[in-house]
Amino acid sequence: MPKENILNTYARFDIVLAEGRGCLVYDKDGREYLDFASGIAVNCLGHCHPAIIRAIQEQSCKLMHVSNLYWTEEQIKLAEKLCELSGLRGAFFCNSGTEAVEAAIKFARKYGKLTGGISKHEIIYMKNSFHGRTLGALSVTGQEKYQMNYMPLIPGVKTVEFNNIDELNSEINLNTCAVIIEPIQGEGGVIAAQKLFLEEAKKLCEEYDALLIYDEVQCGIGRLGSFFAFEKYGVVPDMVCMAKGLGGGFPIGAVVAGRKAAESISYGDHGSTFGGNPLACSVALAILSELLDNGVLENVEIISRYLLRKLQSLKEKHDSVKDIRGMGLLIGIQLSIDTKKFINECIEEGLLLAGAGTDVVRLLPPLNVEELYIDRAIDIIDSVLSKLTY
Repeated sequence: MPKENILNTYARFDIVLAEGRGCLVYDKDGREYLDFASGIAVNCLGHCHPAIIRAIQEQSCKLMHVSNLYWTEEQIKLAEKLCELSGLRGAFFCNSGTEAVEAAIKFARKYGKLTGGISKHEIIYMKNSFHGRTLGALSVTGQEKYQMNYMPLIPGVKTVEFNNIDELNSEINLNTCAVIIEPIQGEGGVIAAQKLFLEEAKKLCEEYDALLIYDEVQCGIGRLGSFFAFEKYGVVPDMVCMAKGLGGGFPIGAVVAGRKAAESISYGDHGSTFGGNPLACSVALAILSELLDNGVLENVEIISRYLLRKLQSLKEKHDSVKDIRGMGLLIGIQLSIDTKKFINECIEEGLLLAGAGTDVVRLLPPLNVEELYIDRAIDIIDSVLSKLTY
């Protein structure tokens, strides 16, 4: 199958996927794979979940898209639900995580200008973070490998060491309009924020009248066992960026903003042609219902404990497993062997995983995954580790 007409923006694995059901996907030749990448934490209910299919079918027969010049019931309901769950004030809808971060950056800059004038525009971000690939999101991404070919980036941004309270304290000032943090750094290697660091970040943002932004694009939407990742820490942000699992495979992103940010936003400040269209919002509402009303969040807590026990046993068996980290169903395995080779060998044995950083492999199964699929994945990982290290 010729592939030369697709630009080389991804180093793709050499398989062509054709269909999927639940935790399983099949290539064009019918070979089966267990999908523990889940579209990089997107397919929170697996592939072709009946609730998602039903929402698409029913809404597509009624209304798929209208301009945001008009109201729709689906968008109103989704915004209301997200605000109810978060305790925040209002929602803006877009199409992806990167777009959500871009919106949050703009909202923070607007808030800073209103409260402190043109000098209050600086944004602090964390080293090793990942917030997206558009220019604004890239400017607050703490990995030079993503930034180096696109310099100069937007001005007025500063980076500090993740979980370093002293460094954050030394960099924040009255010109700071926002601090942006991933509660768990996914692309950076599955590194969790310390509760004390988030508490101090919140305190400093309040002291300097800056907005605390959480990027929960990967770690939110039930991935940690609570709907919002910040619920695990008890530290509520001023804005939270969402996407990925919010649509379960259908494109949607969102920024949910607290009072200070929400009250600073006015007509014309930002927009999105497709953001919050009725079809996307209907899918998101169906996903929220599954997560909150049908026991999926509870399953994350139970199956996470089961998965971590299994992985700990592998760590004790294989010296090449250096660490098991993460929370819920965002789990990282730190390896001393080549992770790319490891992932390729897992694909050969029928398991899809995702890399993270230089030496970590992520397990991101659907949130409704069953024990039998955990066992199957563990068996494959065990087999590949044995093959590569003995």
